[in-house]
Amino acid sequence: MGGRYELTDFEWAAIEPRLPNKPRGVPRVNDRRVLNGIFWVLRSGAPWRDLPERYGPYTTCYNRFNRWRKAGIWDRLMEAVIAAHDGNVQMIDSTSVRVHQHAAGAKKGVQIVAWVAVEAD
Repeated sequence: MGGRYELTDFEWAAIEPRLPNKPRGVPRVNDRRVLNGIFWVLRSGAPWRDLPERYGPYTTCYNRFNRWRKAGIWDRLMEAVIAAHDGNVQMIDSTSVRVHQHAAGAKKGVQIVAWVAVEAD
């Protein structure tokens, strides 16, 4: 079983065929390991230098992330994941979630509950 931030076999099967496969220079290290390292950093919010050793050198993950961003590979991978889930993917970008202006002055002891709506099949 994989770690908390690692790709499932289902996700890997959807992504793997869309990875770049041009052999040039030194052979690439294990793509799944590097992707798991990239996702670990993105999901945990930790700095690249804090990447656990099991994912390899942080520079490898960082460089691959930046190269693929510039080449548009991440867009292809996202399209693959959406297609694998039949387009039923919903995401929230927390950078655009705002709190109502009156929420900042809530009384102590008030419990705030977040509700998530699941789309019906």
